Amino acid sequence: MSQDELKARRDEKHAERQQRIKKEVDERVAKAQTEQGVFQVITGNGKGKSTSGFGTVARCVGHGMSAAVVQFIKGGWECGERNLLQKVGVPFTFMETGFTWETQNRDSDTAAAQEAWVVAKQYLADESIDLVLLDELTYMITYDYIELGDVLEAIKNRPKMQSVILTGRGAHRELTELADTVSEVRNVKHAFDSGVKAQKGFDF
Repeated sequence: MSQDELKARRDEKHAERQQRIKKEVDERVAKAQTEQGVFQVITGNGKGKSTSGFGTVARCVGHGMSAAVVQFIKGGWECGERNLLQKVGVPFTFMETGFTWETQNRDSDTAAAQEAWVVAKQYLADESIDLVLLDELTYMITYDYIELGDVLEAIKNRPKMQSVILTGRGAHRELTELADTVSEVRNVKHAFDSGVKAQKGFDF
């Protein structure tokens, strides 16, 4: 068989394979007709959970839709995403105490978490908000600063078309069971473990 004939055969097989893939995708698209907001949990011990959440917020705003963000844990740090998104009208609420391992005060951390959660529940009840990002909320549940049942109830009772992204390590099983989409970010290697300082514009 000549080189031209071999190429023609490869091209034919490629076209057949792509046609099968297209058929499968088209069938799945045709079946996915339910219209509702999506609840996504992004968990795991790898880097990129918050980054992924903020990327979706940017996507939402880019379509002329509305989004709101509540930041737990990292609120005290300068945040490049917050610097940018607040300029286009995205409301941010964050824990003034910042990292809980720096404050080492359970009472003040609990109070700060509860204050942020009050605002989060307002966002979760607001039909005008298309997407709510609850960044690092898993820690608040793990530390018993916010009740799991209260979080589940607020997410279950949110407006039908509102989407929610909840991030953080160690997401509770009941959160992942409730979620429509669950993504787990796995740590393979991290610069910080090699002594590389967190970089502005990359890590925060």
